[in-house]
Amino acid sequence: MDILKTKSEMHEWSKTRKKESKTICFVPTMGYLHQGHVSLLEKGRPLCDTLVLSIFVNPAQFGPNEDLDSYPSNIENDLALARKAGVTAVFLPRKDDIYPENFQTEIKLQSLPDHLCGKSRPIHFDGVAIVVTKLFNIILPDIAVFGQKDYQQLQIIRQLMLDLDLDIEIVAGEIIREKDGLAMSSRNAYLSESQRVSARSLFKSLNLARELIARGETRPGAIIRQMASFIQGFPETALDYISFCDPQTLEDVDSIKHPVLLAIAVKIGKTRLIDNALIDPSQ
Repeated sequence: MDILKTKSEMHEWSKTRKKESKTICFVPTMGYLHQGHVSLLEKGRPLCDTLVLSIFVNPAQFGPNEDLDSYPSNIENDLALARKAGVTAVFLPRKDDIYPENFQTEIKLQSLPDHLCGKSRPIHFDGVAIVVTKLFNIILPDIAVFGQKDYQQLQIIRQLMLDLDLDIEIVAGEIIREKDGLAMSSRNAYLSESQRVSARSLFKSLNLARELIARGETRPGAIIRQMASFIQGFPETALDYISFCDPQTLEDVDSIKHPVLLAIAVKIGKTRLIDNALIDPSQ
């Protein structure tokens, strides 16, 4: 497994593979890998000749008073998991290599970031768009794998491919959950034992919504009220949003008659967690 720490090294590595007619699958991460990340690597490994993992905590996607300085890190464990998953190369860039002095370019999407997490994290997806575009230009992947847990990010990357005519196939990886249903996240490490119990309310509320829809409830507002009441019954919970929306546009829907995305964001203490489910009311 090759470990590359500069843009030039990574780019030359990728160009060499291209000259050898080898394909590249890419999984971008911010590190502190868990089984959710590993599942993305395992999904991507058979799709191409080579598999590249990046580990970079992107400062451009963190707003004021967010957890940039405290974001968890364990590079040694990350590299061990990467080797086990069959990664061919790991890209470990520095901040000043990705964002050199006098860096001034932005990439903004007009609509998708205005929904869900974008409402409370207004600069987040601008930062995601610029770093992903840069990583794509450096690594030159044929395929890139993104987790469905951050569904809004997945849709934004898909839109980015269309708008910028980038010839990269975007593959979605399923949400991987702990045994108690909690969606795997690097930020789960922040949770105390009691907060972890409260965090389970996210997945349980998604199941509550499924049950209500299965019984014939089609009013988003009625379901959201029951979900909110359920989540707020747990200690240290503060709702950011619960939204039933169109899976493509992320715009809120008035009635649940077709497949919808149910997305939620909740703070457990100081830790912000997200989860979602695609629900087809006909099933």
